[in-house]
Parts: sequence; C-alpha cells; structure tokens
Amino acid sequence: MVGNLEAAFQVARDPPRAVDTCHPLMVRYDTLSDGWNPHMTAADFRRIALSLEGVEEYPHAGLPAYRVGGRKFASLASQAGGYGNLMLTLEQQAAFVEEAPEIFLPIPGGWGKMGHTHIRLAAASEDVLTGALRTAWTLRIDKNAKTSRKKTHVAERSGVTDKKRGKRRP
Repeated sequence: MVGNLEAAFQVARDPPRAVDTCHPLMVRYDTLSDGWNPHMTAADFRRIALSLEGVEEYPHAGLPAYRVGGRKFASLASQAGGYGNLMLTLEQQAAFVEEAPEIFLPIPGGWGKMGHTHIRLAAASEDVLTGALRTAWTLRIDKNAKTSRKKTHVAERSGVTDKKRGKRRP
C-alpha cells in the first residue's frame, strides 16, 4: 500500500516545481509562473481513467463510471460538486486523507465508511490524479483476481461447470 501511496504523490514531470514543506510529496502550484494549469477537470479524470488497461466507461445512475473486469473502481457521480470518486480500502483512504486533506476526503455517510473517497479535481495535479486512479484500478484488479479464484474453487467443489444452466460434471 505504501508503494501505491508514493506513486499517487510522485512528481515526475517537467518543469521543476517548488515542493510544499508541509507536504513534501506535494507541489506548491502558487509558485508556478509558466502558465501551466495544474487543476484537473472531469474530462481529465475521464481521460486518465480510460488510459488504464481494460477500463471501460459506463453510465451509473446517469453519470459516468469506470470499471475493469466488469467491476467499478471510480466514478464521476459527484462531478457537479467538483469531485471524482475512488473506491479504495479504508487504509488507503486514511493514508490519502492524512497526506493530502486538501485533495482527498471520505465520501459522507456509509459509502465513505467503506473506503469510497472524493478527490477534489481542482486541487489535484495530473500526477496525483493519475496515481490515485491507478491505486483504485490496481485494487479492483486484485479483488477481481481473488474473486475469480474463489468462484473457480467453489465450482470445482460443487461440480458445477455451467452456472447458467446448472449442469454438473458427469
């Protein structure tokens, strides 16, 4: 998890930028004078999410969501409020919020208590947004792999080969 957090806050692009002394992994954008706009938008969220391998966009409650392997890992359900949504573990959520409370916050209510996290798009750099989306995407891929192994194991034990038809092995 620490590696994913570090990747989310990695600053590896030119031009060089001033580092915030309170948050050494974050960049102080107010010191930029070259006109580079660090603020992300819903369009940037979409572009970055769709650049990840195997990701597809689909409508969820009429708003864009992103899934890999048929399971959601991020959405723009809160884009009207300037947020993107990430599905993280509680540990990842806590680490992101602790490191950058001006960018990350738990989604209010029960969803936030399950690791669902807002990212303030206007406060995030492309590097932070990319790292955060990649963290949620990696988590979803890992969960998908565990679930498919579990389903295979259950099918083998029960002898079911075709779930839709309920056929059993001879």
